[in-house]
Amino acid sequence: MSTLRDRMRVLGQELAAREAEQRAALDAARQRAASLRAEVAEALAGWREAVTAAGAPQLDVSLGELRPDDKHVRAVEFDLARGRHRAIVTVKARGEVTLVGPFHAGKTEGPCKSFPLAAEDEIRKALGDFLERFLTEAATP
Repeated sequence: MSTLRDRMRVLGQELAAREAEQRAALDAARQRAASLRAEVAEALAGWREAVTAAGAPQLDVSLGELRPDDKHVRAVEFDLARGRHRAIVTVKARGEVTLVGPFHAGKTEGPCKSFPLAAEDEIRKALGDFLERFLTEAATP
């Protein structure tokens, strides 16, 4: 009779073997997410400069680190937060970028917009609109 530890080791090996096939696609998703996060970080640097210079540093937002997506095993995400206001950028290994929110923490996520990774111009425009909506909502009393 095997121990619980042995059973979990076997299960881990089986699932890891299945997921190993996704490694290259997930690495590509992680690289794309890192690129998008860097772009958002640069945009937020301009935001911080403006709100600080205007005497409203309370409008600053936090930018989360890259992490495995909360809902999809084969995806990477980062988030933006200020108070209860949230927004999430998810990059899926299947070749898709999804912009989630803005929404309030503890409430239903949404709205969501998804784009193929190759849709550079669409993603760039949507990302700007997405950040603008989030920052406006997060700065509204």
